[in-house]
Amino acid sequence: MSPAPPAWIALAGPTASGKSALALALAQRWPVEIVSVDSALVYRGLDIGSAKPSLAERAAVPHHLIDILEPQQSYSAAAFVADAQRLLPQIAARGRLPLLVGGTLLYFKALFEGLDDMPAAHPALRAAIEAEAAQQGWPALHAQLAAVDAPTAARLSPNDAQRIGRALEVWRASGRPLSAFHTRTQTKTALQAPPPLQINGQAGLLLALEPLDRAWLHQRIAQRFAAMLEQGFIDEVRALRQRPELHSGLPALRSVGYRQVWEALDALAASGRSSFTAPERAALAERGTSATRQLAKRQLTWLRSLPQRQLLACEQPDLLPAACALLERAGLPR
Repeated sequence: MSPAPPAWIALAGPTASGKSALALALAQRWPVEIVSVDSALVYRGLDIGSAKPSLAERAAVPHHLIDILEPQQSYSAAAFVADAQRLLPQIAARGRLPLLVGGTLLYFKALFEGLDDMPAAHPALRAAIEAEAAQQGWPALHAQLAAVDAPTAARLSPNDAQRIGRALEVWRASGRPLSAFHTRTQTKTALQAPPPLQINGQAGLLLALEPLDRAWLHQRIAQRFAAMLEQGFIDEVRALRQRPELHSGLPALRSVGYRQVWEALDALAASGRSSFTAPERAALAERGTSATRQLAKRQLTWLRSLPQRQLLACEQPDLLPAACALLERAGLPR
């Protein structure tokens, strides 16, 4: 007896692992609609640095949760879960297969396992934290965080302003470290597995694109960041800097790649020059590539915490046939 086909497919993996290309190829075989699981793609104007699907690709296959906000607006895992829970049944009702694609693993984890109720954003606290950072520097606040929440501090860079700020905000608002919320969710999951995400009583399938050879992924990351610079990434960030409502402290502009280009343009402006020298451009490429490699490492850590995932080696030359075979074994008709 053939298994019931999955009600949804999720395609998760680190940056530059080939998720978007595989998703578009799968869309040639099955009637899918793509739901983006990416914290940068929600923002209008963040195109090159987020590797946003082109307008032609989005016209060929319906995409959701792309270009839904301005960069000064906020988005969260909770907002994503609400959007996904609304969209998935709508897509299924149209007789199409929801295909969740992205690398924001917190969003996937929140959708599959739920999140504990953490304190809402507290603008006054965040402003006070940012004022302290302006005086002392983010490494000093990272040290503060380490004193009250060592697990969270251990996984953050000393200059990760967005996440350090949020972790300190949670601590000051609730008196509980951010890691305590995550631990409670993990303990709950270990004791009692959460019910699988279902549509009309049917569960889905999570495919994980993971490299067997980390060097392959690192090479892809370097090539992609270099290509972004060639495509006009610096000019894209210049245009964002001209908008008076935008600044470097916004979560959208703290994302990997945008943060490094913004900081490089700050240094260029301070020098009084309008263009980068070749060594400066090479240094920017190295900083952006290094930050993206660190992001990929964090993504893989999150991904491996999802026990229901089915592994696909992203560097295999026959990736599409392997993915199709896996989906067919799961019950999708040829």
